[in-house]
Amino acid sequence: MDEHIEFPITDELDLHTFSPKEVSELLPEYFIECRKKSIFSVRVIHGKGKGILKKRVHSLLKKNELVLDYHEATPSHGGWGATIVELKK
Repeated sequence: MDEHIEFPITDELDLHTFSPKEVSELLPEYFIECRKKSIFSVRVIHGKGKGILKKRVHSLLKKNELVLDYHEATPSHGGWGATIVELKK
């Protein structure tokens, strides 16, 4: 049985607590909830590591119709360990 876990929807999503296989479902659902709360800029923290999760996140962002644009965070906001996602309004 899948357990439903609720967490607050904010302008920051830290993927460290999720398995890589959960990310493809999580991102679209999270973005839908952000838009409902009028959050249109989200910092997605994927970590630095080997860059595997970052590549997966960017691949998903390219395909997501809710995403207007995305770019690497500034050094003070995580640098290449985070991506800033701009959502369509």
